[in-house]
Amino acid sequence: MRPAQKALLIALCIVLVLAAGVTGTVLGLRQGDSGHDTAGSGSSSSPSASASASGATTPSASPDPGATVPPNPALARFYAQKLTWTSCRDSFQCATLKVPLDYGSPSGRSIDIALLRDPADEPDERVGSLVVNPGGPGAPGTDYAASGGLAFGQALREHFDIVGFDPRGTGDSAPVDCLSDHQLDRFVAADPTPDTRAEVTAYVGWAKRLARGCAERSGALAAHVTTVETARDMDILRAALGESTLDYLGASYGTKLGTTYADLFPAKVGRFVLDGAMDPKVGTVELNLQQAAGFETALRSYAQHCVAEGDCFLGATVDAAVAKVQDIIADVDRHPLPAGDRTVTQGNALLGIITPLYNRSYWSLLDSALKGALKGDGSALMLLSDAYSSRGPSGYTDNTMEANAAINCLDDPTALTPAQIRARLPEFEKASPTFGAALAWMLVGCTGQQERADEPSQKTPPVGAPGAQPIVVVGTTRDPATPYAWAKALARDLDSGVLVSRDGDGHTGYHSGNTCVDDAVEGYLVDGKVPRDGLSC
Repeated sequence: MRPAQKALLIALCIVLVLAAGVTGTVLGLRQGDSGHDTAGSGSSSSPSASASASGATTPSASPDPGATVPPNPALARFYAQKLTWTSCRDSFQCATLKVPLDYGSPSGRSIDIALLRDPADEPDERVGSLVVNPGGPGAPGTDYAASGGLAFGQALREHFDIVGFDPRGTGDSAPVDCLSDHQLDRFVAADPTPDTRAEVTAYVGWAKRLARGCAERSGALAAHVTTVETARDMDILRAALGESTLDYLGASYGTKLGTTYADLFPAKVGRFVLDGAMDPKVGTVELNLQQAAGFETALRSYAQHCVAEGDCFLGATVDAAVAKVQDIIADVDRHPLPAGDRTVTQGNALLGIITPLYNRSYWSLLDSALKGALKGDGSALMLLSDAYSSRGPSGYTDNTMEANAAINCLDDPTALTPAQIRARLPEFEKASPTFGAALAWMLVGCTGQQERADEPSQKTPPVGAPGAQPIVVVGTTRDPATPYAWAKALARDLDSGVLVSRDGDGHTGYHSGNTCVDDAVEGYLVDGKVPRDGLSC
């Protein structure tokens, strides 16, 4: 079992809370709070083998015809592999998938990808395997698949084997290692809004140390954890599951991963849902700017709720409440808060405030954290910061922070100099008076990046996945991490994109309490009923 902080992260609905500090973006990473009607696509209905209650191992079922045909003959041994599932984590099944470290040299070293399967509750009504990814990049997909009713509705759990995988470089899949736990603590706590020469030097220094550490501590792996390579791994997973097409539910960064897969393998796209969509055309600088505005919108929505409830502890108006939050952040910068035997810095405080903005249901946690801060106690803020960074009482429970940096900077090594960031600060602070400066300074994140990807995801924009079956894109109007405009753009750019819009707060739309969104997503994945393009929920 993972510690309480991880459970909270899953409760925040396993979505992204992208690695902060020095990575380049803060995307959402856990699926959370998150809202079309013609005949839909087909999906494999071949039965799956199950691990016995005694824990015995069982091989994969026979694959669908053509499922194991490789796109390149050199990959035949990977596409022909059979999975052996073993009982794990009490009620689930685990297996290991082998993939090449370097797709340019498939006869060379291979790495293991960790898988977890939650078998369909109604085997006789099983549709097939549904591969899921919670985002990040860096979040373990095995935890996502194991989260059950916290992340997936009953219809999906009844009709699908829900299969999660830890993408290469993350979780238990050849995890990248860049810093010690002590160094990670300092990395997370680093001042995200440096305003002196010494603070700027320290902040940039952590970016360089992280990049150097990934290369030194992870070796060749550090150059092979791109989104493109993970998408290629997903096609090997599809074959190993015996499916002729891939059914997929991706949240947040998982939508970028799904879009990449669709571009690479459009004929293998089954029923795809991309929730909390990223727009692959948006570069790193613009991404951070738009994300800053998204978090500001989310904070103001939280403040509006507080004021509307009456006797808001932050102030009598939305502007006053937001200003009080800004004062708290500034005060922590000057005077860090005690949190047991640890200390909350401005870096921790910002993460602690951002984390519950991902899910409207957890605004009460933000209430508690801010009230504690006003009384001089940073304990609740630190708990939320720890949840964001996957830190338990005895250290980090996974490598989300390091993997996030490694993947992002391979995909797009763009980095701004301190002088360039200072020039852009007014623009960022206008978009977000509360978070803009921190999101701007994150653009030093890939400074010192030593590895270069063979296929960086930003090298060429997506081409729309021509020939793919309908791809449902879900966007939430006040999503703080993946602004609604990104979902609209992605649905428009995909040749077969279908947009479903949720009017609401929080990151991602599915399984958020919005029946309209849930019916659209589950109707497509389970029954193949394509939602109406432009459906508004």
